[in-house]
Amino acid sequence: MHDLVVVGAGPYGLSIAAHAAAAKLDVRVLGRPMASWRDHMPGDMFLKSEPWASNLSDAAGEHTLAAYADSHGLVAEHAHPLSIADFTAYGLWFAERLGVTVEERTVTAVAAHGPGFRVELADGEAMLARTVALAVGVMPFVRMPRALQGLPRALASHSSDHHDLSGFAGRDVAVIGAGQAALETAALLAEHGARPTVVARAGQLRWNTPPQPLRRNLVARLRAPHSGLGTGWTTWGWSELPRGFRLLPGAVRGHLAATAMGPAGAWWLRERLEGVVPVRLGHRLLRAVPLGRNDGVRLELATDRVPVYSRLTNSGDATGNVVTDSAVETDHVIAATGFVPDLLRLRLLDPSLRADLDLVRGTRAPELGTGFESSLPGLFFAGLLAAPSFGPSMRFVYGAGFTAARLVAGVRRRLRR
Repeated sequence: MHDLVVVGAGPYGLSIAAHAAAAKLDVRVLGRPMASWRDHMPGDMFLKSEPWASNLSDAAGEHTLAAYADSHGLVAEHAHPLSIADFTAYGLWFAERLGVTVEERTVTAVAAHGPGFRVELADGEAMLARTVALAVGVMPFVRMPRALQGLPRALASHSSDHHDLSGFAGRDVAVIGAGQAALETAALLAEHGARPTVVARAGQLRWNTPPQPLRRNLVARLRAPHSGLGTGWTTWGWSELPRGFRLLPGAVRGHLAATAMGPAGAWWLRERLEGVVPVRLGHRLLRAVPLGRNDGVRLELATDRVPVYSRLTNSGDATGNVVTDSAVETDHVIAATGFVPDLLRLRLLDPSLRADLDLVRGTRAPELGTGFESSLPGLFFAGLLAAPSFGPSMRFVYGAGFTAARLVAGVRRRLRR
């Protein structure tokens, strides 16, 4: 029986494995390394976070993004966005230095077994573990608008379905959403020769401001401190005080995890979208009606609040590209509508285990202790499912460092018991 089985090999799973290996635990790591990044994001996208806030975590702090960049001739500097392709390569480089082999195998079930767990694999093998850490990423938790759920893949998809957008060249594509995924997807579609239109319920688009220099005087630092999630005291709190976030009432945590740091575009994306891609704001998707076999789809929209103009800047200057029609006809629609932490969607977890888990009030996410252990002894969670317990930083790579060290400490405490 192994000390720990880590399910998932993205930034969180790899970081947990690195700390577990350093602690001399008998650990197995199962999953395709950096799968979400390799298979579900276009390589010509860019990280929204700053390179210095995008490190995977090892106990010695040696295998940083900066170390990888220095050894591979890359620029990974503040205010210089890094491509998804380069970040993925960094993750694979990190995986080679774990101290434990990452097994590219698919887990189909995690069930209780005596004092521990039985982990079943798609190839028919099973293994036993005293503890299990589920670091499954975001793909089980895709949020798809109800109006699109019955459409065939030829007409509607999620932004995470696309590793390459060049196949949409020459086609009309509606992109649903107002966050970074929606806006960058739309910009890339235009750059690949498609005709995208952004449709969003928001009354205005929000843009992050360019980052301030890392070296500033004391007054500037006190007014707006840097943090792993951005500049300012609010984002500093979300990124640097996850333990404090956990002390809030459950219902408050659930609400903040879902709403804090809402949809916004990166500062470097703005010039690629503004004046290039039409934007229809203040529109809510009601229905999606196929126009015929592979002939496109008609999106019927409701106008909650028709804006006089589209606010495409933080300072409120206006552009005249808002269209207030009640319908959009398009060849394809891409929902860039994010992900929602929901244990019911985690099919690999045995239903009897799910039924025994305490949930954060108002959510379908597990209530976690200080070591990321759930109410079921020996079962740990990391990543998006941990956000209602520890806050918005768990939705970003930056949260991996805080998670890995504390989760492995929690595993060690559980093993001693």
